[in-house]
Amino acid sequence: MTSPPIALTIAASDPSGGAGIQADLKAFSANGAYGTAVLTALTAQNTRGVTGIHAVPPAFVTEQLDTLFADVRVDAVKIGMLADAAIAAAVADALERHRPPYVVLDPVMVSTSGHRLLEADAVSVLRERLVPLADLITPNLPEAGDLLGTAAAKNRADAVEQARALLRAGARRVLLKGGHHTHDAQSVDILADAIDAADATAATGALGAGVTELSAPRVNTRNTHGTGCTLSSAIAALRPQHDDWNTAVRAAKDYLTGALRAADTLHVGHGHGPVHHFHQYWS
Repeated sequence: MTSPPIALTIAASDPSGGAGIQADLKAFSANGAYGTAVLTALTAQNTRGVTGIHAVPPAFVTEQLDTLFADVRVDAVKIGMLADAAIAAAVADALERHRPPYVVLDPVMVSTSGHRLLEADAVSVLRERLVPLADLITPNLPEAGDLLGTAAAKNRADAVEQARALLRAGARRVLLKGGHHTHDAQSVDILADAIDAADATAATGALGAGVTELSAPRVNTRNTHGTGCTLSSAIAALRPQHDDWNTAVRAAKDYLTGALRAADTLHVGHGHGPVHHFHQYWS
């Protein structure tokens, strides 16, 4: 029997189970990976919003990571909420020591309900230390603007340019999620690859070199809690099982679309409920 890949989430806890490490572990399992987790923070939250954050001391984040890597083979890492600059630096230090094969960084900054999840002074650590260590970063439109110190993209052309700007700023690959363009019938993400676009100004197609559009029908549901966590975790689980990033990202986006389509069957909470991580398996 072939051993399943082992995926690690470095993120915060969500008591409602829709986001954070709970969503990550569900997405790992649903996509054929064994899940492990290192906690960066505890949150008090539900489907209506976040009421409190209790950060884990950075030294203990380091101890969790070093203890895990000393014993367990880690095939892919997903990084989510890091809370503050000291925790972000501790994670960067550990990644530099242990060098896992694949790293997916979801730059979680603000919750769906508008609560700030990353302290402002941590954004520079994220940008300068973690972005260059990641094989793929998965910002949404506001997060990309935050990383670049500019406004969020308002249209597809601006999104492509911001994805390229993130490559020029040191990212290896960018999946810029277009879900905030809610007026569009399609949910279009931009996948930009620095390896395929060494000349960021080259135009070999409608979008230019190394840039691909990934489109799926927009799902009409208010239950979108944890979509970013779920997508990035699915990518981390699937990348060791596929030959390239493009295939893994497409498979993860298809999985998330199915999870959104089934989200209204769960009836969890009274706000923005979770997606259905196990939609392929539960009747």
